Amino acid sequence: MDLSPVILSIPVYFILISFELIYTWLKRPDYYRFSDSVTNISCGVGDQLIGVFAKVFTIGIYQFIYENFRFFEIENTIFSFVVIFILADFLYYWSHRLSHEVNFLWAGHVVHHQSEEYNLSVALRQSWFHKFFTFAFYLPLAFMGFDTIAFIWANGLNLLYQFWIHTEVVGKMGFLEHFMNTPSHHRVHHGRNPEYIDRNHAGVFIIWDKLFGTFEPEKVAPVYGITTPVNSWNPVWVNVMPWTRISHEIKMMKSFKDKLKVIYKPPGWRPTSQGGTMKVPEVSRENYIKFKTVAPRTINLYIFIQYAIAIGATAFFLFQQATFNNEQRILGASLIILSIMNLGMMLERKRWSFILEFFRIIFSLLFVAYTVHGLEIFKTVLLSASGVAFFSLFWLITLSKYFKK
Repeated sequence: MDLSPVILSIPVYFILISFELIYTWLKRPDYYRFSDSVTNISCGVGDQLIGVFAKVFTIGIYQFIYENFRFFEIENTIFSFVVIFILADFLYYWSHRLSHEVNFLWAGHVVHHQSEEYNLSVALRQSWFHKFFTFAFYLPLAFMGFDTIAFIWANGLNLLYQFWIHTEVVGKMGFLEHFMNTPSHHRVHHGRNPEYIDRNHAGVFIIWDKLFGTFEPEKVAPVYGITTPVNSWNPVWVNVMPWTRISHEIKMMKSFKDKLKVIYKPPGWRPTSQGGTMKVPEVSRENYIKFKTVAPRTINLYIFIQYAIAIGATAFFLFQQATFNNEQRILGASLIILSIMNLGMMLERKRWSFILEFFRIIFSLLFVAYTVHGLEIFKTVLLSASGVAFFSLFWLITLSKYFKK
């Protein structure tokens, strides 16, 4: 089982999201939008699935440096853990800040900012590829002699802390605002208002922003999202789109030097010949129109049921993947990603998503049969999975009339 507190806290995430949803239901029924929340959670699902394979690279390099190049050997104590936790948060600040100030790093991080809502589900909206760049920021800890397990827990608890600050339910928190990152400070960070862009990068301690000149208090209610909305519920596309944007910007540049600058300059950079860096447009909650699609309740209910199954499969995969062989890991992760991608596309009522859904259900049944083949529970599991699959296919047929476009 993965020792990361992020994995272990998955049930807590959904419990807290449920509490926030219930609390806001009567006061602000639009606080959670079904399509947006599904996409947010789908991004989190993909991040964790890819993390199963990525840690061989990211954590593997950390472990290699620790074993072969550490300067000191730091004993694991309460004091040393407090030290690594503070240092990890300091390094997170710089990793996060540069992910806003360097275009190719922003392409990885921007996924987290795409949601036009601000609730606990947004905390789960994580990039699938960003970890491949940002892990390097933490390697000084390995050189210093903090072992891999201490780092995993320090970094995991840092991310765990940041979950609860993605809410509008909690207002300003008095004296804590002076040194801790709070919901108020982080709302600013997610705002696309010009005065809020690239502010409040802290993970746990807001003091880093105050020390290095990137702090901005919450004054007006932020408008959430990014200056160029992604306008899609497809979690695969929202992760890929930023890289296609950079590719397009590179092609726009005439000189090789400017093509390179697109990569390492801030997002929105343009040479003087093209008008200079793009300005962030003014925006207010009164005039901003959010991306939305309309689907009949029966489609949303179908997606909700299928999504609940996919989330259950994801939890089982994450907690049991150590017992799988590589083929099962790859097939299982790919099938879950196919599921969340297609369910996202069904929210947009894409015709091809309706067709692909048939194949997804059949592939899911075949994978279950392949995974449990040879076990004592084979017949029971296969019978149950077959019942769910046939019910899903029958229900899907009844939805055909809604997917004509």
